[in-house]
Amino acid sequence: MNVWFLLWYLASAILSLVGAQHDTNDNSHADTVSVRWLGGTPAYHTGTTFGLPWARGRYQAGQVRFGASANGSDIPLQSWVTAYWPDASVKWTGHAIAGPDNTYEEYAIAAHTGSNASTAESEPGLMITESETSVGIDTGALNVTFAKTGTVLISDIETASGKTVGQNGRLLLRSQSAFSELEGDTDQASIDHFNFESSIDNITVSQENSVRALVTIRGRHELASSSSGSVGHDPWLPFILRCYVYAHSEALRLVHTIVYDGQPDQNFITGIGLRFDVPLQGEELYDRHVRLAGIDGGMLSEAVQGITGLRRDPGEEVRQAQFEGRKTPNISTWDERVSSRMQWIPTWNDYRLSQLSPDGFTLRKRTKAGQSWLNIPGGTRAGGLAYLGGATTGGLAIGLRDFWKKYPTSLDVSNAATDTGEITVWLYSPDAQPLDLRPYHDGLGLDDFEKQLDALEITYEDYEPGYNTPYGVAKTSEIFIYGFDSTPSADTLAAITNHTNEPPVLVATPEHISQSGAIGTYWQPRMSNSTNPAAQTIEKHLDFNVQFYINQVEQRRWYGFFDHGDIMHTYDEDRHTWRYDIGGYAWDNSELSPDLFFWLQFLRTGDYDLYRFSEALTRHTGETDVYHLGNFTGLGTRHGVQHWADSAKQVRIAQPQYRKVFYYISGGDERVGELLDEALGAEEAFLAVDPRRKVRDANITYTPDPEAILLDTGLDWSGLAAGWLIELERQGPRAEEAEAKLFATMRGIANLTNGLVTGSALYNSSDGSISPPPNDPDNEGVVEMSHLTAVFGLVEVIAELADHLGDDLPQEFMDAWLDYCVYFGASEEEQEARYGEAFEDISLFQGHSRATAYAANRLGNVTLAARAWYEFYEIDGLGPDEIWESVELSNSSVLTAVDEAAWLSTNDLAQYGLAAIQNLALVGGALNVTYT
Repeated sequence: MNVWFLLWYLASAILSLVGAQHDTNDNSHADTVSVRWLGGTPAYHTGTTFGLPWARGRYQAGQVRFGASANGSDIPLQSWVTAYWPDASVKWTGHAIAGPDNTYEEYAIAAHTGSNASTAESEPGLMITESETSVGIDTGALNVTFAKTGTVLISDIETASGKTVGQNGRLLLRSQSAFSELEGDTDQASIDHFNFESSIDNITVSQENSVRALVTIRGRHELASSSSGSVGHDPWLPFILRCYVYAHSEALRLVHTIVYDGQPDQNFITGIGLRFDVPLQGEELYDRHVRLAGIDGGMLSEAVQGITGLRRDPGEEVRQAQFEGRKTPNISTWDERVSSRMQWIPTWNDYRLSQLSPDGFTLRKRTKAGQSWLNIPGGTRAGGLAYLGGATTGGLAIGLRDFWKKYPTSLDVSNAATDTGEITVWLYSPDAQPLDLRPYHDGLGLDDFEKQLDALEITYEDYEPGYNTPYGVAKTSEIFIYGFDSTPSADTLAAITNHTNEPPVLVATPEHISQSGAIGTYWQPRMSNSTNPAAQTIEKHLDFNVQFYINQVEQRRWYGFFDHGDIMHTYDEDRHTWRYDIGGYAWDNSELSPDLFFWLQFLRTGDYDLYRFSEALTRHTGETDVYHLGNFTGLGTRHGVQHWADSAKQVRIAQPQYRKVFYYISGGDERVGELLDEALGAEEAFLAVDPRRKVRDANITYTPDPEAILLDTGLDWSGLAAGWLIELERQGPRAEEAEAKLFATMRGIANLTNGLVTGSALYNSSDGSISPPPNDPDNEGVVEMSHLTAVFGLVEVIAELADHLGDDLPQEFMDAWLDYCVYFGASEEEQEARYGEAFEDISLFQGHSRATAYAANRLGNVTLAARAWYEFYEIDGLGPDEIWESVELSNSSVLTAVDEAAWLSTNDLAQYGLAAIQNLALVGGALNVTYT
């Protein structure tokens, strides 16, 4: 092919891509968007919330209304705006549908404009009443009463027929003052044990409640009278309980969050639970039923007073009715040899299922306190649901999502033989060892910066006393509560167990999300029909990487109360294990942005398993890897053996960009929204934490100054900018401030002689202004390049800023960014010509190839496009000649059978994936062009 024709063809292809990537004013979007269930149509759902993106300028807020239909029937829909374009048009919306009798495979969400567009079509399906002491919500299937003060959060749960099936729902907390093995055989008498109950600080109710209502309860745990401690205890462990209630639903969805505010060597949690009373008065003991979910839909089905298996037979109809949970025939019709001896049949008052590992649960029951427990055959992984109730009184089921994945957990059924039974779900099981959050080592004599920096060279852990603290980390769990008029069938309970663990999710197609431009234009749906062999190979590699990590979670048992959702950082080929016990090589804590890769790959594919994997990652990294109280609020912790152990507390880990996709796809998950709010305060943490304290010149005295905070123009700024952009999109209470700081910092960075290549700058947190760094006070131009600058979301944040702001993006900032993109991978001669010196000690060229691709796309530069693929393939990272397969190990060299890919690290996974996705979208036409 003629070389000039080839160049013309590539330039035309790239320029056309530029137009496709940046023209978000196209109004050719359909008025109706289809949403489908991820993973197939569920057998059961109790109401669902989801999000939808919209193209710029398509619909103006207040001038559009949304409706839903399925199979030609209208479906009640509640809608709200979660994000706006700069022209005030709708960018993202959230929607809720009720829990209907029929669940359809597909729903059509229609946008209507007109004079009455702001009027909602669906009739209210929820009735809300409020008094000075309580809030009542009637779904049509349940009537739920929430208390406004005191220790009880949910006062009553009634069915539509008026049966009270749950009462006095309250949170429980147990703790002790020391660890029993702290010094070997510690005298138990010296340990104080405390019992706490929830205490309400405040309660709020959502304003729009046609289909879905949200009740948010905040409080702390207060000491209960049953505590046995020799001293008192202040209220602690703040909680947030969000209760989602859908029209026509027989269930409540609870999102439970706690923030640890104790001292790890004095406050050892021994139990965290939610308990309800279940009224049983008037129900015969033999018509009371206990159900505990087992494995893969299995169910323990027992009665408080069993009449099966006896020496004498009451009759097949009687036995079958009891086992199936139906009311038994009148006792007068039973075989008299049974009915006359009922007093001799034991009643089982208490049941407990304990999941103390991801691989095994135990079951036991007893007749009453003071009598021995009887073991019941257990199993591997319990479904996490318990039911207590009667054939005529009705009952309550409670399920904890990811029960075995978040071990140690328990389910208790208590006092089942009394008038008022109890059902408790333990988020942290009292049967387990106390939750030990102390540091995993004693400091190793690392009492000054010189020693700590030296230790960093061997274990890769950035240790410092006082920084390895869990104070301020959080944990969020999901609990479902179901009310029934009578004991449901085992099949029904199996269905709601599955629903608890895999709540149905509605989502639009990758094509619609991509075409909207609302979550960036630097990616495209999976190239499943590509005829380019190189593109096909890349897609296979992306699939391998995703599936390998999903499998590693299971094989390596990356589960646990504070661990579920995270992945490991680096592999130890000699031991055939991930480096779980070596300094900074253990838990990944979002290092080099695997969160972004997994979410982008989900957007491209709509893969169900990848969604669940990414959802768990978002829940964990946003809660446990980031601080929500104390001096470090808004900062995250660098990767380490414990999630909070490393002393590097940084914005790059708390990066809001990592939560963004889930927030919008979920319809604006309120807990994640709260995390995005917290991120806006991250800059304040720099007044308490000097991120350069260990490497600062010893002769320089550093005094925190809100007008002169030294920030990294890539690592730090990208995290702050992501938060500001999201706040601007959401038009939150700090949107005006966010916009001012966003523009001030962009212009300030552009005004630095060397722009982003400067590496750092002084930031005024009051007004967002940027000044040259201390080593370049006259702005003559310094070069401080780092391989990490752009690999924690900077590329994606700037791309989305450009998409969102359009022509309002300061051109001088875009020029500075394109300079960075062009020259990072340029030759030393080109770098010297532009900046006066070549860059030193830089790497991660494969990851940075996406920055080159962005510049090539933006500038329509064919040479840069070819160079992007050269950087992707030829310099570092994962090459096409890698093994690209795993090896199964099942011999004596490993504890249990695993798949090993020793050539793959999480850093490489993340950067390869992000670069592959963006390069294919931005410069895919140059994939086979040779760079010279």
